[in-house]
Amino acid sequence: MKRFGILTILTAVTLMAQQAPVQSPLLDHLAGKWVLQGTVGKQAVTHDFEAEWVLQHHYLRFREVSRQKNDKGEPLYEATVFIGWNEKTKQYACAWMDVYGGLTTESIGHATALAPKEKENELAFVFTDEHGDASFTNTFLYDPKTNTWENRLDNVVKGEAKPFARFKLTRQ
Repeated sequence: MKRFGILTILTAVTLMAQQAPVQSPLLDHLAGKWVLQGTVGKQAVTHDFEAEWVLQHHYLRFREVSRQKNDKGEPLYEATVFIGWNEKTKQYACAWMDVYGGLTTESIGHATALAPKEKENELAFVFTDEHGDASFTNTFLYDPKTNTWENRLDNVVKGEAKPFARFKLTRQ
Protein backbone atom coordinates (compact mmCIF):
# COMPACT_ATOMS: atom_id res chain seq x y z
CA MET A 1 0.00 0.00 0.00
CA LYS A 2 2.90 2.34 0.79
CA ARG A 3 4.32 1.81 -2.73
CA PHE A 4 0.95 2.67 -4.24
CA GLY A 5 0.88 5.95 -2.29
CA ILE A 6 4.39 6.92 -3.42
CA LEU A 7 3.59 5.98 -7.01
CA THR A 8 0.41 8.06 -6.88
CA ILE A 9 2.31 11.10 -5.56
CA LEU A 10 5.05 10.76 -8.20
CA THR A 11 2.44 10.45 -10.94
CA ALA A 12 0.58 13.54 -9.66
CA VAL A 13 3.79 15.61 -9.51
CA THR A 14 4.74 14.53 -13.03
CA LEU A 15 1.32 15.43 -14.38
CA MET A 16 1.36 18.83 -12.67
CA ALA A 17 4.76 19.61 -14.23
CA GLN A 18 3.49 18.88 -17.73
CA GLN A 19 2.23 21.71 -19.85
CA ALA A 20 -1.49 21.98 -20.43
CA PRO A 21 -2.86 21.23 -23.91
CA VAL A 22 -2.62 24.10 -26.37
CA GLN A 23 -5.64 26.41 -26.40
CA SER A 24 -5.42 28.42 -29.60
CA PRO A 25 -8.56 29.65 -31.34
CA LEU A 26 -6.34 30.82 -34.21
CA LEU A 27 -4.81 27.38 -34.76
CA ASP A 28 -8.25 25.81 -34.33
CA HIS A 29 -9.19 27.65 -37.54
CA LEU A 30 -6.32 25.92 -39.36
CA ALA A 31 -7.44 22.42 -38.35
CA GLY A 32 -9.16 20.62 -41.22
CA LYS A 33 -8.68 19.86 -44.90
CA TRP A 34 -7.58 22.59 -47.29
CA VAL A 35 -6.45 23.15 -50.86
CA LEU A 36 -3.33 25.28 -51.02
CA GLN A 37 -2.86 27.14 -54.30
CA GLY A 38 -0.33 29.73 -55.29
CA THR A 39 3.16 30.21 -56.58
CA VAL A 40 6.68 29.21 -55.64
CA GLY A 41 8.77 31.76 -57.48
CA LYS A 42 6.80 32.02 -60.72
CA GLN A 43 5.70 28.35 -60.74
CA ALA A 44 1.98 27.74 -60.05
CA VAL A 45 1.39 24.93 -57.56
CA THR A 46 -1.51 23.10 -55.90
CA HIS A 47 -1.07 21.15 -52.69
CA ASP A 48 -3.40 19.22 -50.41
CA PHE A 49 -3.11 20.43 -46.83
CA GLU A 50 -4.55 18.66 -43.80
CA ALA A 51 -4.14 19.80 -40.18
CA GLU A 52 -5.23 18.10 -36.96
CA TRP A 53 -4.56 18.28 -33.25
CA VAL A 54 -2.35 15.39 -32.07
CA LEU A 55 -0.57 14.12 -28.94
CA GLN A 56 -3.37 15.04 -26.56
CA HIS A 57 -3.92 18.46 -28.17
CA HIS A 58 -0.33 19.63 -27.54
CA TYR A 59 0.55 20.01 -31.23
CA LEU A 60 -1.21 20.92 -34.42
CA ARG A 61 0.26 18.65 -37.08
CA PHE A 62 -0.20 19.41 -40.71
CA ARG A 63 0.73 17.55 -43.83
CA GLU A 64 1.24 19.35 -47.08
CA VAL A 65 1.50 17.28 -50.27
CA SER A 66 1.99 18.59 -53.78
CA ARG A 67 -0.39 17.36 -56.46
CA GLN A 68 2.44 17.81 -58.97
CA LYS A 69 4.62 14.70 -59.34
CA ASN A 70 8.28 14.09 -60.11
CA ASP A 71 9.52 11.60 -62.73
CA LYS A 72 9.16 8.75 -60.18
CA GLY A 73 5.49 9.57 -59.62
CA GLU A 74 6.18 11.00 -56.15
CA PRO A 75 4.89 14.38 -54.96
CA LEU A 76 7.26 17.20 -55.91
CA TYR A 77 6.88 18.53 -52.39
CA GLU A 78 5.77 16.98 -49.13
CA ALA A 79 6.08 18.22 -45.56
CA THR A 80 4.97 17.30 -42.08
CA VAL A 81 4.95 20.14 -39.58
CA PHE A 82 4.26 20.23 -35.85
CA ILE A 83 3.22 23.50 -34.20
CA GLY A 84 3.21 23.73 -30.41
CA TRP A 85 3.07 26.35 -27.67
CA ASN A 86 5.81 27.11 -25.14
CA GLU A 87 4.19 28.65 -22.08
CA LYS A 88 7.53 29.76 -20.62
CA THR A 89 8.60 31.80 -23.66
CA LYS A 90 5.05 32.71 -24.72
CA GLN A 91 5.85 31.59 -28.25
CA TYR A 92 4.64 29.13 -30.78
CA ALA A 93 7.31 26.87 -32.21
CA CYS A 94 7.18 24.67 -35.26
CA ALA A 95 9.33 21.84 -36.50
CA TRP A 96 9.28 21.74 -40.30
CA MET A 97 10.26 18.44 -41.90
CA ASP A 98 10.05 18.09 -45.65
CA VAL A 99 11.39 16.21 -48.67
CA TYR A 100 14.56 18.30 -48.62
CA GLY A 101 15.65 16.63 -45.36
CA GLY A 102 18.60 17.84 -43.33
CA LEU A 103 16.96 18.67 -40.00
CA THR A 104 18.92 21.69 -38.71
CA THR A 105 18.34 24.70 -36.49
CA GLU A 106 16.76 26.29 -39.56
CA SER A 107 14.02 23.63 -39.40
CA ILE A 108 12.65 25.18 -36.19
CA GLY A 109 10.63 28.39 -36.36
CA HIS A 110 9.23 30.62 -33.61
CA ALA A 111 6.28 32.98 -33.56
CA THR A 112 5.16 35.22 -30.74
CA ALA A 113 1.54 35.27 -29.65
CA LEU A 114 1.76 38.66 -27.97
CA ALA A 115 0.71 40.56 -31.07
CA PRO A 116 -1.29 43.77 -31.24
CA LYS A 117 -5.03 43.53 -31.83
CA GLU A 118 -4.62 44.26 -35.55
CA LYS A 119 -2.40 41.17 -35.87
CA GLU A 120 -4.53 38.75 -33.85
CA ASN A 121 -5.15 36.60 -36.95
CA GLU A 122 -1.47 36.39 -37.89
CA LEU A 123 1.07 33.77 -37.00
CA ALA A 124 4.53 34.84 -38.23
CA PHE A 125 7.21 32.18 -37.86
CA VAL A 126 10.86 33.23 -38.06
CA PHE A 127 13.50 30.63 -38.85
CA THR A 128 17.10 31.42 -37.95
CA ASP A 129 20.45 30.15 -39.18
CA GLU A 130 23.24 28.70 -37.03
CA HIS A 131 24.30 32.26 -36.08
CA GLY A 132 20.81 33.20 -34.85
CA ASP A 133 20.10 35.48 -37.81
CA ALA A 134 16.71 35.35 -39.50
CA SER A 135 16.99 33.35 -42.72
CA PHE A 136 13.37 32.60 -43.57
CA THR A 137 9.88 33.66 -42.54
CA ASN A 138 6.57 31.86 -42.94
CA THR A 139 3.53 33.98 -42.10
CA PHE A 140 0.04 32.52 -41.85
CA LEU A 141 -2.77 35.10 -42.09
CA TYR A 142 -6.34 34.06 -41.27
CA ASP A 143 -9.31 35.93 -42.79
CA PRO A 144 -12.34 35.22 -40.58
CA LYS A 145 -14.71 36.85 -43.10
CA THR A 146 -13.92 34.31 -45.82
CA ASN A 147 -12.58 31.50 -43.57
CA THR A 148 -9.43 31.33 -45.69
CA TRP A 149 -5.72 31.57 -44.99
CA GLU A 150 -2.94 33.33 -46.80
CA ASN A 151 0.56 31.90 -46.42
CA ARG A 152 3.57 34.11 -47.23
CA LEU A 153 7.04 32.57 -47.34
CA ASP A 154 10.11 34.79 -47.64
CA ASN A 155 13.84 34.25 -47.78
CA VAL A 156 15.67 36.76 -45.62
CA VAL A 157 18.89 38.02 -47.21
CA LYS A 158 21.00 40.52 -45.25
CA GLY A 159 17.95 41.42 -43.16
CA GLU A 160 15.70 41.99 -46.17
CA ALA A 161 12.70 39.74 -46.92
CA LYS A 162 12.52 38.49 -50.49
CA PRO A 163 9.33 36.70 -51.63
CA PHE A 164 9.74 32.97 -52.05
CA ALA A 165 6.14 31.68 -52.21
CA ARG A 166 2.59 32.97 -51.88
CA PHE A 167 -0.36 30.68 -51.18
CA LYS A 168 -4.04 30.80 -50.41
CA LEU A 169 -5.70 28.00 -48.44
CA THR A 170 -9.37 27.30 -48.99
CA ARG A 171 -11.43 24.63 -47.23
CA GLN A 172 -12.05 21.41 -49.12
